[in-house]
Amino acid sequence: MQNINIQDFKFSLPLTIRWNDLDPLSHVNNVYYFEYFQIGRGHYMPTVSKQWDWTKNMFVIAHIECDYYKELKLTAVQPTIKLRTSSLGSKSFEIEYLITSLGKDGNEIVHAKGKSTQVLIDTTLGKSIEIPDWLRTDLTTYEPALQ
Repeated sequence: MQNINIQDFKFSLPLTIRWNDLDPLSHVNNVYYFEYFQIGRGHYMPTVSKQWDWTKNMFVIAHIECDYYKELKLTAVQPTIKLRTSSLGSKSFEIEYLITSLGKDGNEIVHAKGKSTQVLIDTTLGKSIEIPDWLRTDLTTYEPALQ
């Protein structure tokens, strides 16, 4: 596992692991991690930017990946999804994800790390657009490491 600094992730959201998320081995099936990422994005964007409005602003996922480190089970203590914007381009930005839980010793266990590239689009034209100044400002204010 690569060196991960959990403290770099300011945003976190409790996860609810559902019975139907499990596979026959009794751990969360790999496809649900991407759903957890999506749930995280749904809450992250309006938290980072009070101006963000899902009915007016949209992006598409150009790339998404996930590295799995430790199985996640229904019995996990305080499962959490953590997000941060890790880079900004002119029309796209990257979000990194961590899925964690608490170990018996109280330390966080990293179950998976992911990354996605979002491209802003104009839904009426179906084309990519530049990241607006207001969103760039909101992202860099919330994530000072981007500056």
